[in-house]
Amino acid sequence: MHAAAINLRGGVSPRNTRLRGQGAIEYVLIIAIIVLIVMIAGPWVSSAIRNQFNTVAGVLVNGTAGGTWEPSGSGSGNSASSATVQAALAKDAKDWTLDEQKAVAEDIAAKGEASPAYAKAKAAMDAGTEFSMKLTDGKTLTYRIIGINHDDPAGGSGKAGLTFLTTTTGIWSPMNAIDTNAGGWEKSELRQKMNSGKIWNLMPSDFQSKVKAVKKLSNNVGGGDENKNAAVTATSDKLFLLSYSEIAPHLLLGILSLDFLRGHPVRGLQRQGDGEL
Repeated sequence: MHAAAINLRGGVSPRNTRLRGQGAIEYVLIIAIIVLIVMIAGPWVSSAIRNQFNTVAGVLVNGTAGGTWEPSGSGSGNSASSATVQAALAKDAKDWTLDEQKAVAEDIAAKGEASPAYAKAKAAMDAGTEFSMKLTDGKTLTYRIIGINHDDPAGGSGKAGLTFLTTTTGIWSPMNAIDTNAGGWEKSELRQKMNSGKIWNLMPSDFQSKVKAVKKLSNNVGGGDENKNAAVTATSDKLFLLSYSEIAPHLLLGILSLDFLRGHPVRGLQRQGDGEL
């Protein structure tokens, strides 16, 4: 992997899923990520620097106030969630309800590969199994699993049980009203739309009620090699963009310079082809 790409936050994801680059564009296709988070004590620490503006993401969690949630009892899940996991195991993954997806994520976050749901979730990820939900504009949002135990919550410890990427291609938005990337992801108009505005409002209420924020690290200042570490700041996001390093194994030569990649959010990358990251 190129030095500028930094390492991913960890967890499992398909190695053949990549988003290809293109020249600079003003509008980007919004490809949402749904992440099911379970707040349990754990040693994993996120380390990826997010050079933003490639895909949109979101975090889904069994939640309480403050963005944290812990299962009742020992932290390995309660009887209700265990029953829901068993219900999920008894059917094809493509037929999992939202509640079952959450329960599976909880079990995997608590038990890792020892979860009885782990193998089935990974098989669904590897097969590209799709799920769906209805948006408020009447359109259908489709999505698939792309990661296991991948993201960190904004307000507590724990790990994301499952991460989903949408395969729906009908949402487009400019980064900002004018041609600028000043302030990076943190200050972008697109971030506001995804977390409280137009794009967020496309999400159904039962989805919104389950979404909690995760912490994303971004270079929102720029400044080249000498400033690449000091410039990194954290944002708390419910819907967010993937980092360049998460969608490409190395710098796309001829499109971006190394200094630009490290110092600024990545603009001008567009998703090409259904089912690719």
